[in-house]
Amino acid sequence: MNPPLQWLLSGPAWVTYRTRLDLLHQDPGDALVVQARQDMLADPQVQFVIAGLADWPGTVLSSHKSAGQAYHRLNFLTDLGLTAADPGLGAIVERILSSQSEQGPFALPMNIGAAYGGDGQDRLAWALCDAPLQVYALIRLGLGDHPAVQKALGFLTGLVRENGWPCAVSPELGSWRGPGRKGDPCPYANLAMLKALGQMDELRSSPAAETGVQTLLTLWEQRQDQHPYIFYMGTDFCKLKAPLVWYDLLHVLDALSLFPAARSDPRFANMLDIALQKADAEGHFTPESVWMQWKDWEFGQKKLPSRWITLLLWRVQERLKVSPA
Repeated sequence: MNPPLQWLLSGPAWVTYRTRLDLLHQDPGDALVVQARQDMLADPQVQFVIAGLADWPGTVLSSHKSAGQAYHRLNFLTDLGLTAADPGLGAIVERILSSQSEQGPFALPMNIGAAYGGDGQDRLAWALCDAPLQVYALIRLGLGDHPAVQKALGFLTGLVRENGWPCAVSPELGSWRGPGRKGDPCPYANLAMLKALGQMDELRSSPAAETGVQTLLTLWEQRQDQHPYIFYMGTDFCKLKAPLVWYDLLHVLDALSLFPAARSDPRFANMLDIALQKADAEGHFTPESVWMQWKDWEFGQKKLPSRWITLLLWRVQERLKVSPA
């Protein structure tokens, strides 16, 4: 089966733009690509997300899983292909850079109650379930070589252990950590770190990246028995969902597909096969779960195929054409 290119190209400008870049591999300077990008930037829904980030970083972080968190919304914009040079993004970048902690990661407003190991006070802090995603966004925005981004990435990479990245937080959060054994890897922290490392060509085959890849693949292999930090890989995990926010099949596939060590692994092939079985006769994919904060988007419903989810899955397959060696 071939990707439904004409169907994808007939969709919203942001789908058209990514289709031309990711599936057709057209040059960013091509007239059709340039037009698609201009149309994307003018799209009312895209403009609404940008406008909603004007007060970055926004309110105190209540739940890393909330799809409405500012850094999740920013990551979606960067997934579309927006950069720091686009209207409204430069100011956000400056605010992120100004929030760099002494250790290196960029901080967000948080409040951890005393019952959970914190002090109940609003403060700037970071955790491995958010810090790598800010680094990811900055790299996607075009700041991969910025000294502050390199410092943050270097520090976060250094937290890796033999079994992957743990649950780790900044000193301001005291003894807080997620609900799990201290020695276990945090599945979401590993996913977030791989997203960031996967944006840097020179880091995709690094020892840290290969450790993270093996961690996620091993968790998949042992999913019947291993559920560290209460992250399961069962029925709900396998439901197709966008945007890429939490720990689910499409998100994990998208991240792993960036790494040579994953693309040739039979466990990755098994994960991908489960996803591809969800295609209809035309190669379209329909959302199976939705984030209510994104219900107005074309992937925010479960009745019709989604061009965005379809594009993401065909992009994973496209990446497999790259030599895994």
